[in-house]
Amino acid sequence: MNGAIFDWHDFLGRWQEEWVPRADEEPDDEPGNEPDGESSLVGPARPGAGEAAIAAAERRLGQRLPPSYREFLAASDGWRVEQTAAIYELGGAADIDWFHDPHGMTPLYEEGLGDDPREEEVLLAGMWRRALRLETESDMSSALLDPGDRGEDGEWALYVYKGWSGEYPDRYPSFRAYMEAMYRGFHGDRAGMPGFVNATTRAQDAHVEEARLLALRGRYEEALPLLEDALSFGRPHSATLLNQLRQLTAPQTARDFGFLVAEPSCLHEILPVQAVEPARGAWRPGGDDHWLGMMAARGVPRETAEAVLGAVRDGTHRYAPPGPWGRAVAEAREAARWGATDAAWRVLRAALPLWEAPGPSLIAPIGLLADPFLGSLITPERGREILATPRGGEQGTAPDPVPDLDPPGLAWLTESDPYRQAGDGYRCVWAEGIDPARLPGLIGEEGATLSAPMDQRWGRWRRASAAEAQEHAEPWEDRAPVAVGRTAGGWAFAFDSDPHHMGERFVSPAPAASASGRAVVVWHEPGRPSLGDRPATFHLSVAEQGEELYAFTVRGTEIQRSGAIPEALDPVRLFLPDATERDNELRALGALHTELGLSLPRFALTRGRLSTFTTRSWSRAPREGESYAYIRFVRHRS
Repeated sequence: MNGAIFDWHDFLGRWQEEWVPRADEEPDDEPGNEPDGESSLVGPARPGAGEAAIAAAERRLGQRLPPSYREFLAASDGWRVEQTAAIYELGGAADIDWFHDPHGMTPLYEEGLGDDPREEEVLLAGMWRRALRLETESDMSSALLDPGDRGEDGEWALYVYKGWSGEYPDRYPSFRAYMEAMYRGFHGDRAGMPGFVNATTRAQDAHVEEARLLALRGRYEEALPLLEDALSFGRPHSATLLNQLRQLTAPQTARDFGFLVAEPSCLHEILPVQAVEPARGAWRPGGDDHWLGMMAARGVPRETAEAVLGAVRDGTHRYAPPGPWGRAVAEAREAARWGATDAAWRVLRAALPLWEAPGPSLIAPIGLLADPFLGSLITPERGREILATPRGGEQGTAPDPVPDLDPPGLAWLTESDPYRQAGDGYRCVWAEGIDPARLPGLIGEEGATLSAPMDQRWGRWRRASAAEAQEHAEPWEDRAPVAVGRTAGGWAFAFDSDPHHMGERFVSPAPAASASGRAVVVWHEPGRPSLGDRPATFHLSVAEQGEELYAFTVRGTEIQRSGAIPEALDPVRLFLPDATERDNELRALGALHTELGLSLPRFALTRGRLSTFTTRSWSRAPREGESYAYIRFVRHRS
């Protein structure tokens, strides 16, 4: 129906043949049963108007009608479109007339134009006085053809104004586009009616099945328009298939999977994904009860939905499909758990062809998105790579792999990120050759254990953890909430992206972290001109087997040093008086990467999920005779 040549007789004849009343219509309401004999046809059709009748209407109106509307009148002199809940019937050539804005809409729309209105706003404001009214029966609504809003093809835009809604009118680029939309609406209204089967429904259902197979073969871009078209006709399963494709192309956008959530074969994939939004507290008003009620209405037992929601909320949910794909998921999760998101993605990518659909309505491993460690690493690019990979037993051409997201080394710490500013400070402990799970025992506060995975994007956990840690601490203490992981070079790390000011009583945790080998501590604090010209600070300390080997602290142009510092890390070479603060920082971070092999995973630390714990204090207690004062500034990001 979208070609350049459009056969109105075929289109309207098919609609007439398929016409059945809605389930909520009474027999007396059916067109064709009018007592005065207005129509002799059962259904929406009318006999076509002759050329003389159409020409007479054009003389009366003083305008030649737009092509698609003129052709429509020749095929059917009017039409009943009662399923729109706004326009019930379109009149014939003798019924149409100019609208003349009887309700005074023009001044209201002109007042809202502003100083620099868009072209479409100007057209809409002028439409009311020049439009042609088409409807003869409606619910306080109007179907208006606007001769001032013309396309290059000579078509006039059609506006449907629902007077009871208070909303802007719906715009269609032509009368034909409006009628095609009404035809789809006719089908959508009746899609669930038993026995509503015809050539159109059979063709659309075949498109749904074709799209399902195309999607499994990695040809999702071909499947999308088929499913979108089938959805516009209200065909079963089109929405659930289409939403899977849309979910993976925009992984952070919530989608509704309808009754698929309760299918036993798909519940473990779909229900946790549906629980992500309410687990984040995004359901307002009604909260958990509203969501649980929706799931119950779809057939999910309340206790099952409550258990899944709780697990997603506290980070204990695990996506655990069966078979080879499930084993790959477990391997990838272990890598992502410690920040190796690129490595995790490579494991998943290699195993994607092994994924098997647990039911015919599932075409992609949607369950990945609810896993606390794996969900965050599915970016839109990786989501499209999933969809472009043949899977579920189907064959096809594998896509080119998307690039890794983590840059090597540490230089990224100087760069701005949507969730981190270039001027932010940071401090980190690296311990060589140990399991990251050992770090709480080496440098954690008393009783420290690793938390459930925390979302790194917003930093809320840092502020909450810091406040909780200080509530039961001495005022001089500086306990740090840190994210824990492992670098590509095998170092365990504990990273704090929002440290306090590095004072004179700083004590490096490197010796405590080096009980089994080398440990490195780096602390960078940017210069704060607004705080009395406080200079930038950069600290490095390296320890092994519990003993500090060497260290330096640079504050502005002042350098404090101890031990035998390797030439490549000599602060005199790294921090040049004439260089900018950022250049000096870059030089130091580059040397640490080259000399010691240090790195940090940017993706995991800025938008992934990592476990956390709170360290012991990074500052010592005041000694006898020492006095101190402290002021804490808390920066809130909008």
